[in-house]
Amino acid sequence: MAPTPAASISLEAEVPELLYDGMRQYLSNHPEWDQYRLVTSALANFLFQNGCADQCVTQHYLNGLFLRP
Repeated sequence: MAPTPAASISLEAEVPELLYDGMRQYLSNHPEWDQYRLVTSALANFLFQNGCADQCVTQHYLNGLFLRP
């Protein structure tokens, strides 16, 4: 049986201006990344490092470490 594609949701968040500026600067220096990939990677990193054992979270975490676009 083929795996079911992962569902996506829309997320809106307020972040400090300095953090947002850092994100914009990073994205302008790394054109292979976009804001969605960056936020997904950061969220998976946080969840994984704080004990989330969900296989999907682990896969996103590892993809952020090792996969290149």
